[in-house]
Amino acid sequence: MSDITVRPLGVEEWEQYRSMRLTALQESPDAFVASYADEEAEPEEFWRARMERSTRLLAERDGETLGIASVGSVSDEKPDAAQLFGLFVRSEARGTGVAAALVQAGARVAAEQGRTQLYYWVGTDNGRAVAFASGFGFRPTGMRRPMRVVSEDDGEEEIAMTLPLGGDRGGIPSL
Repeated sequence: MSDITVRPLGVEEWEQYRSMRLTALQESPDAFVASYADEEAEPEEFWRARMERSTRLLAERDGETLGIASVGSVSDEKPDAAQLFGLFVRSEARGTGVAAALVQAGARVAAEQGRTQLYYWVGTDNGRAVAFASGFGFRPTGMRRPMRVVSEDDGEEEIAMTLPLGGDRGGIPSL
């Protein structure tokens, strides 16, 4: 089996990103705030604008698209921080190192942008995701937010986990 490669997508590759994003929304609808129906209907301009807002990473093996993730700004109040979001791996590629490769590439992108912290929001009820992020050195920040506004009784929330970028390994997690 050949190696997993992860590369940033350019604006002109918006169709590749769109295709993988729509696959993510179909395979894992509860993992994202957006819906397949809403995003599938969006025009080319929407996708091009999205490509310009954040770095979109594509994981591949032997030319087959396996997963995506994005790296973008956290907020104006945290200019030294980036966030990893929209992480998705096709069901048939889960457990093969694709998610790890995407996280590592996201950390490198953030470090190359001069960021000192990488945030990653994880559902508090998703023990597997919390353990995965913890394995890279992400630690809870104490910040929480609702996963989606369904009702006031909705107890699902996400916790922000942060990874310091810097130090002996350059802040880039490895397995």
